Amino acid sequence: MKNLINRLFSRSDTSSKDDAKNRLKFLLIHDQVDLTPGQMDAMKTEIFEVIRKYVVIDPETTDFRLERAEGQIALVSSVSVRKVVQRSPAA
Repeated sequence: MKNLINRLFSRSDTSSKDDAKNRLKFLLIHDQVDLTPGQMDAMKTEIFEVIRKYVVIDPETTDFRLERAEGQIALVSSVSVRKVVQRSPAA
């Protein structure tokens, strides 16, 4: 979530118009989902806990955001996997 906020509110090569458009998209999605930034962070943490049962991840290079497409809101993530965790067979 912090990465998304940083991308939306940081200076880059995009125009002010594009920046404003991205901020508005973020706010509209946030309003429709009705999750606070704290709730988004908590959800991200819980999802990472589940993923870590199976793989070692790099949370610094992982992207986690909500996007609106085709009238729906999607949770989109890109998780950088360092290695697969070896698990013993279930007894």
